[in-house]
Amino acid sequence: MDIDYMDGFRCFTFDNNRFADPKSMVDDLHSIGCKSIWMLDPGIKEEKGYFVYDGGSENDVWIKKADGSPFIGEVWPGDCVFPDFTSERIRTWWARLVRDFISNGVDGIWNDMNEPAMTTTTKTMPESNIHRGDADIGGVQNHSYYHNVYGMLMARSTYEGMVMYNTEKRPFVLTRAGFIGSQRYAATWTGDNLSNWEHLHMSLSMVLQLCEEVCRLALLRRYRLLPHIYTLFYVSHKKGTPVAAPLFFADPQDTELRKIETTFLLGPLLVCASTLPDKGAHECAHKLPNGIWLPFDFGDSHPDLPVLYLRGGAILPVGLPIQHVGEASLGDDLSLLVALDENGKAEGVLFEDAGDGYGFTQGDYLLTYYVAEVHSSVVSVKVLKTEGSLKRPKRNLNISILLGGGAMISSRGVDGEEVHFTMPSEFEVSSLVATSELDLKERLETIRPIPDMDEPSGQEGTELSKTLIVLKSGDWFLKIVPWIGGRIISMTHVPSDSQWLHSRIEIHGYEEYSGTEYRSAGCIEEYKIVRGHLEQSCVEESKVCLEGDIGGGLVLQRHISILTDNPKIVQIDSSIEARSVGPGSGGFSRLVCLRVRHTFTLLHPTEVVVAFTAINGSKQEISLDSGEVMLEGGLRPNGEWTLVDRCSGLSMVNRFDHRQVSKCLVHWGTSDLNMELWSDERPVSKDTPLRICHQYE
Repeated sequence: MDIDYMDGFRCFTFDNNRFADPKSMVDDLHSIGCKSIWMLDPGIKEEKGYFVYDGGSENDVWIKKADGSPFIGEVWPGDCVFPDFTSERIRTWWARLVRDFISNGVDGIWNDMNEPAMTTTTKTMPESNIHRGDADIGGVQNHSYYHNVYGMLMARSTYEGMVMYNTEKRPFVLTRAGFIGSQRYAATWTGDNLSNWEHLHMSLSMVLQLCEEVCRLALLRRYRLLPHIYTLFYVSHKKGTPVAAPLFFADPQDTELRKIETTFLLGPLLVCASTLPDKGAHECAHKLPNGIWLPFDFGDSHPDLPVLYLRGGAILPVGLPIQHVGEASLGDDLSLLVALDENGKAEGVLFEDAGDGYGFTQGDYLLTYYVAEVHSSVVSVKVLKTEGSLKRPKRNLNISILLGGGAMISSRGVDGEEVHFTMPSEFEVSSLVATSELDLKERLETIRPIPDMDEPSGQEGTELSKTLIVLKSGDWFLKIVPWIGGRIISMTHVPSDSQWLHSRIEIHGYEEYSGTEYRSAGCIEEYKIVRGHLEQSCVEESKVCLEGDIGGGLVLQRHISILTDNPKIVQIDSSIEARSVGPGSGGFSRLVCLRVRHTFTLLHPTEVVVAFTAINGSKQEISLDSGEVMLEGGLRPNGEWTLVDRCSGLSMVNRFDHRQVSKCLVHWGTSDLNMELWSDERPVSKDTPLRICHQYE
């Protein structure tokens, strides 16, 4: 659950309309085997009456500026203050908030923006800020001293809050920022990414529309590997070894392995992926470490799934293909994949316990060491030793010996008992390997891989992907960056020499979205130019048409022009159009909402108002004191609203067709103002796009 579940991005709150009963929603999720992980950011909205802000101010928990006043930075809610997690007293204050929050049915928490990150140009807080750290970690210091550990200390406080709520349950905390030792409190994810080939081979939108099958196969494969992955986490807990390791860990002396970034190790399991848009993993040449590495699959090979290898001398425990962990039990059939080394031996380990809680610390677990060995062409597989007091469940044991080329021979037995079977002759092995390789080749040739994103034809849309677009005519001078959301980053009124937009290249300015949630598709994608001159290195004319692929067969198209018959006006005509929605959809797309969002700079915030006549005929003025206002129904502007700066005597009029706009939003920041136009939320087809056409003067 990203921050949209909150009431106005206020941490520890729920939106009363969208998440009116979070506990019941979580119960429904649990009934189908799903867990809910909820986001908490360190930025707390500076707002009197908001219980977290009031409580934090009363307890003096905020990071200070050099002058001793609370530091205020801009994040998603607007102006925010930040807890000083370097103090144990303040970590306890936060932990108690987490404890109470968990009572809503929260299964886990992910901490975002905890570098700490800001949405301002500085990206983070000033180094001169003051932390009142405990003496044992450095005492009172400026932010530069504590910056790298801030995220870890927040994750620690979140972890401790979950323990406060339930000492019998293992906390699940996910953190974006960490430091050495943060693995004691949280898992880490790498932060936001873009759905392109450089960041991710398969983008979510493509999987959802075109390759349901490969998604299913990948999920089932992951669940089958859970016994092994769970064991790796236990070993990591005991010894500190990484669960996932770079390839060179298999042979540190081979310097060539240090250059490989598409292959990694999960213990003795080697995973070879492809991030090339035109090649599946099976088509790539994979450099393997020294030794025996045998390929295998679960009958699920696919061009868009990684290739798996097992190191000679290893035994890999795998489980059943399940839909969620709630379906599994210790009595389920267990499978062992065996890759013999050059001496005909192999060994492996399996850790099992209740799956949650801390009984394992009291010995309530089962750690099994399996061994395999060949004697006179007979393979014996048995339990070498065990640890822990958990009784071995009665279950079937399926054993497969890997032969190479994906071929294997299998036998069945009972877990805990010694299993014997005869190895085939060298001729039989060669025949089995050849047959397996041929079957795999034929199977892969019949599978349709996920197609690449459509590339623009010819020159159009390609040469200008990283070129600034300038529109200059009449009263206006605009700058547009097509490579990040096609956003307008500068909007200068030439006669008054006034800059209206508040923007950085990657955020704010003029943006458009395709959903009601914040930062939905449309605002970060790379847009191509579908109409405009391409000869110059910096396009300068009076109009341009941009188009961005927002997934699911949808595009967001934007016509920006300075009108030739009235050069005092900038017009933007935007639409979400369906180009190729998936089969079985009746020609309609997913649910979308076209949102136009402008962030304006306020030179004189207290002297600025948004003025308009509402559809119901009432005269309205919205000022800084209003905070955030959503206008719906008869309260919507009747076709235009005006941003008025009474100090400078300047006004910006934004006109639109109110029939295309279902909601209007005004949100005030410290030195900027967001004004948004929302269309209806509905599916679109080729004949029924969503559209908003509006003008500035």
